[in-house]
Amino acid sequence: MPDVPAPAAFRLFIAVTVPEDVKAEIEKTQATLRHALPKECARWTKREQFHLTLKFLGDVSAQRVGPLTNALRAACQGFPALDLRAEQVGFFPDLHRPRVVWVGVKDRQAQLPLVQRAIEAASRDYTQEESTERFTGHVTLGRIKGLRRAETEALASLASGLAAQFFGAWTADKVELIRSQLSPEGARHTPLTAIPLASPPT
Repeated sequence: MPDVPAPAAFRLFIAVTVPEDVKAEIEKTQATLRHALPKECARWTKREQFHLTLKFLGDVSAQRVGPLTNALRAACQGFPALDLRAEQVGFFPDLHRPRVVWVGVKDRQAQLPLVQRAIEAASRDYTQEESTERFTGHVTLGRIKGLRRAETEALASLASGLAAQFFGAWTADKVELIRSQLSPEGARHTPLTAIPLASPPT
């Protein structure tokens, strides 16, 4: 059998993983939204792909993954573990023109935006993606297209009842550099390395 050549580049992003119990609660709400919309109007995220993206990098040369990892480790030093809560259903850009439906993720110490900013700066030389002007911590539930007015109104009514929804809390003591491999069946995500955060304060 011939050797399979190593990839010249990896499609990468940096994210915080979501625990299985929180994923299960998110999936229940995703199912509610799924049943409220026509099948052709949305592409829904698979449960195994629920994560909190901090930075999408796109293609990165395989030779640069090591230096990128070192830069991320340096950037994350000194940050405490994140005390995270998944709550509230929201939409980008807004509920009147919904394109992305998401569950919000926040932390009690307001460290999450600072960690994201540090990761953004550390990875700047490794990506051609634009900087995130306004970071909103979230887990993407699905991408919506082609809603009619009545469907948008029905979605708005449903969303109002989910505004205060709570999905769970957890402590994140690491961020992960993840490879995304595209295929006709959807993206497959493989963690390449974990970048530790400090232990939570006592």
